[in-house]
Amino acid sequence: MPQPAILPAATRRGHYVAVLYVLFALLSTAMNLGTQQIAVMALTGRVGPVLPLSLLAGTATGFVAKYLLDKHFIFFDQSSDGREEARKVVLYGLFSVFTTLLFWGMEIGFLRLFGTVAAKYTGAVVGIALGYAVKFLLDRRFTFTGAQR
Repeated sequence: MPQPAILPAATRRGHYVAVLYVLFALLSTAMNLGTQQIAVMALTGRVGPVLPLSLLAGTATGFVAKYLLDKHFIFFDQSSDGREEARKVVLYGLFSVFTTLLFWGMEIGFLRLFGTVAAKYTGAVVGIALGYAVKFLLDRRFTFTGAQR
């Protein structure tokens, strides 16, 4: 009788990290969208600045949560040097700006194209998913270069 194939430890660890990355992306996405909705509700009656303020509030919340989760649980970064940490935050932030533009473009594009709140949030989810995929590759290659993997 053939024995079941057992994945090598490195492959199992890679799958574990991938699952965590997706879960953290979903968590920070929920935090982002939840913060956006709270901002919209708090600014009820103000048509002009509601969208940009809600986008900024949601993005800030998602950024902080995702950075801390990625640093500690995805890239296992244990650096504590202030200068090195600042470098990582700056790189993480720059890559976040790039991927956030993708996210916002999709969110606003869906809103403009379909004109509904549901479309706006659908665009947000699509944009965030694409952004996180690109972001993982950039962070792995450039931001957390000395971290254990």
